[in-house]
Amino acid sequence: MGGDPRRGRLVELLGPVVAEKGLDLEDVKIVPAGRRRLVRVIVDRDGGVTLDDVAEVSQTVSKRLDESDALGTGPYVLEVSSPGVDRPLTEPRHWRRARTRLVKAEMRDGTTVEGRVTGTDESGVELDGTRRIAFDELIRGRVQVEFNRPAGPDDGYDIDDIDDEG
Repeated sequence: MGGDPRRGRLVELLGPVVAEKGLDLEDVKIVPAGRRRLVRVIVDRDGGVTLDDVAEVSQTVSKRLDESDALGTGPYVLEVSSPGVDRPLTEPRHWRRARTRLVKAEMRDGTTVEGRVTGTDESGVELDGTRRIAFDELIRGRVQVEFNRPAGPDDGYDIDDIDDEG
């Protein structure tokens, strides 16, 4: 996740600041951008992140960066956002947040599986209500983009109550 040695320091510095706002620090990236550096801070939480959340965290993170010497004295541009749909699912919380979504997962045995996330717990994920996969069997997953996604809990329905015919 980036070769800049300052990344680890930034994760240590910003993790508690982001956590105080009730969010998870998913990643920090430092990208050269001309004479400046682009500092990307990716945050998330169960239920998603609003624009107000991003604005509030952005102000707090900016203040903390300005107070520290983590980036040195050179100019930087700060970008705070939530992860995109193409973010790999590598942590149990990522799988939990993908409930009701269609995913494709890479397995440690070299195979891939595809299915809808119907449940998670501390040890694994359930796909399509029938297949249980332990987290230690998974390398990573990716949410699949669906243009005709069936209704789910976010739409006021329970996925178990959806009629498959219709």
